[in-house]
Amino acid sequence: MEYPLLTAALVCVSLLAAAFALLLVRQRRVTVNTGRRGEQLLAELRAREEEDRHLLHRRLPAIVEAQTNQAVAVPGPLRAFNGEDPHRELLVVISELTGQTRRNAAESAAATLRAMMRTVQNLAGEQQVLISAMEEHHDNPDVLDGLLGLDHANSQLGRRAQATAVLCGSWPGLQRSAATLTDVVRGATGRIRDYARVQIPAPSDTAVVSQAVEPVVLAVAELLDNGARHSQPGSPVQVTFQQAHNGLAIVIDDAGVGMTVEAVQRAGWLLEGHGGQDIAALGVPPRIGFAVIGVLSHRYGFRVSVDMRSPFGGVRAVLFLPSELLTRAAAPAPVPQEVPSLAAPASPAAITPSPTPPVRVPAPEPQPAEPAGELGTTEHGLPRRRRRAPVTGAATTTLSVPVPQPAAPEVTESPVNHSPVATATAWQRGTRQGRASSTDDERDFQ
Repeated sequence: MEYPLLTAALVCVSLLAAAFALLLVRQRRVTVNTGRRGEQLLAELRAREEEDRHLLHRRLPAIVEAQTNQAVAVPGPLRAFNGEDPHRELLVVISELTGQTRRNAAESAAATLRAMMRTVQNLAGEQQVLISAMEEHHDNPDVLDGLLGLDHANSQLGRRAQATAVLCGSWPGLQRSAATLTDVVRGATGRIRDYARVQIPAPSDTAVVSQAVEPVVLAVAELLDNGARHSQPGSPVQVTFQQAHNGLAIVIDDAGVGMTVEAVQRAGWLLEGHGGQDIAALGVPPRIGFAVIGVLSHRYGFRVSVDMRSPFGGVRAVLFLPSELLTRAAAPAPVPQEVPSLAAPASPAAITPSPTPPVRVPAPEPQPAEPAGELGTTEHGLPRRRRRAPVTGAATTTLSVPVPQPAAPEVTESPVNHSPVATATAWQRGTRQGRASSTDDERDFQ
């Protein structure tokens, strides 16, 4: 009786031991799996935190920077969760919002600057009219020298205002007739500070069509100013014309320090017309030269490149004009032979009045004679004369019109000044005296 009970007890104990062992093994397995899962979750949490820091410090600034600089690459995620970017939708929304905000700010700034530059352009134009009137009125060399300096400074001011307005969406604002390439380069040279360093090529009979003259002048002025500013003060800026089968190129070579690879790439990006989207992205202060050229070239159909090195070690800028923007210059009108040259006035001894043939006119009614002394003289010393009273009873009379003789100039010894300002002053004084003398002579013979 005792033996079966003992056997049953042993069996129960064995079963309990086996069950307890199974429970221990299962608990051990659960504990191990739980630990592994906790480690995985902790690693994933750390990875997400690192991804969030990467998003905050790297990806978002790159997205904002890429809105203005296409060369900036936005980095991707550190790791893909389930094969996808965990922040893709967030980045798309942020990119759209920042782009729209930047576009709105750029449009508002451009509208404000455009209105301001239009006002500056109008004031510069009015000031130019006043300066030109003073240049025609004054013939003193010192005064004229100062007026020419003001004229040059006002031209530079007008160019900067015009370039800023164009960059903000405005038009050049000036309409000209077709001009030769030489006149285009001369017009551009007069708008930069170091105009004396520019070597203008020989005259060309090829002209730019009227609608493209002012844009090309402004673009060439920006290229000349860029070449002069980034080269030695005494070095020349050479301009040449190069004919092509489908157009013509204006080549500008300077002896400056050149451009780095990054600068050439950015200049090429601006010259493609991308610089007009946001003026705030052009630096502080903004460098608008290449951006303005890119806007003008995109509008009018010419091309500009600065990716070559000049023979002098600087930069070679090439402005290519297609055949659609070129024409032939009109032949100059012939100068009348009777117009004397103002460059070399003849001496008083060489001026002799030509004999005037007698003219028969009907005899007027007799008038009382007036003494010649009451008529006086003109402001230049010429005597005022009237027609003489006709002889009574004569049907016709022969009237011989006397030609006033110019007074011999008073010779004074003075040093000869061959400066450009003195030459311009002498030419201006001579033309004014000639116009005044012709007006007085016509008044005398009336």
